[in-house]
Amino acid sequence: MAVQLDAIRSTADRVAASHDLDVVDLEFQGGVKFRTLRIYIEKNAVERAKLAELAAAEPVEGQEDVVQLPKGVPAEMLSGVTHEDCTKFAQDFGTVLDVEDLIPGAEYTLEVSSPGLERKMSKAEDYVRFTGSLIKIQTFTAVNNNRHWQGRLTGFADGVIKLDLSAVKQKGKAKKAITEQTVEIALLNVEKAHLVAEI
Repeated sequence: MAVQLDAIRSTADRVAASHDLDVVDLEFQGGVKFRTLRIYIEKNAVERAKLAELAAAEPVEGQEDVVQLPKGVPAEMLSGVTHEDCTKFAQDFGTVLDVEDLIPGAEYTLEVSSPGLERKMSKAEDYVRFTGSLIKIQTFTAVNNNRHWQGRLTGFADGVIKLDLSAVKQKGKAKKAITEQTVEIALLNVEKAHLVAEI
């Protein structure tokens, strides 16, 4: 009874689109008895743009619907997802999962949430979208004798990530590995990466 993650992802994308949402990531963990499917969602690009416009607008007395961003947090880092969005998506997606028997066998737990401020980065589009943000990267193979990097994402082109290392105080091997103020890392060499919240 193998779980078909591609079919689950495709179904999640379809259900999310009907709610003006995008699936950021999904994880399936556990053994036979205790299995968990985690889905991370955010508002789609059109809805995020609307939220950013609302957040940028000057507050008007009596308008409770104007979005107030936490101080210092760029609008693009917020997913715009509410508890209600997660609940509605979970109900619809859970129903489809069960009807189509995409997770056969014993029970499982479905968890739906926003990706958070320190969201995982996995696609090329993430590096374009979050240019200007602080990120942490761990590579498969060492770059300048180091596998762990933190810096400001200054660009992404031709499959290469560019980090400004002077944006943060480097620690450990990274401190010794720095001979330049910037480093270039191939996307194919990234084992894992995530945003670093700046609040």
